[in-house]
Amino acid sequence: MELKEAQMRAEIIQAALAPYCSRIEIAGSIRRKKPFCRDIDIVLIPSNQGQILAVLTSFGKIKSGAGKLINLVTETGQSVDIYIADNWTWATLLLIRTGSKQHNIKLCSLAKQKGMMLHADGGGLTRPTRAIGEEERIAWESEESIFEALGIPYKTPEERE
Repeated sequence: MELKEAQMRAEIIQAALAPYCSRIEIAGSIRRKKPFCRDIDIVLIPSNQGQILAVLTSFGKIKSGAGKLINLVTETGQSVDIYIADNWTWATLLLIRTGSKQHNIKLCSLAKQKGMMLHADGGGLTRPTRAIGEEERIAWESEESIFEALGIPYKTPEERE
């Protein structure tokens, strides 16, 4: 669907969910302002997860809702992915779920080259410690902090290819 229509649909869902969230933002290709968008991606921190599910069912059928991802198919057939974050995972989930896939691959490859790991589950940018199986969180506070820790200039969502 075209960006304008996708943005409008996403904003309607965002507005309905906002009263039950401490943070909510539209992500994906809509946030990157791509001319055509395949689906709607939203990242949120719930303040009342039960109400979020109730609101979503008013838009269509919840296809899956386990863990930190809720997939909704609206009555018009539109796929909506809702990513559940918390204060620790917010920025990383927003970054990863904004994409693009190629941009995420570049960030993850750069992290690996620098002996770090960028966690797609929202765990932030980490580096292994001397203790086996433990990691030190390097950056997770904001998208900008992750770019800075990787030693590259911040790119706005529209610049992420």
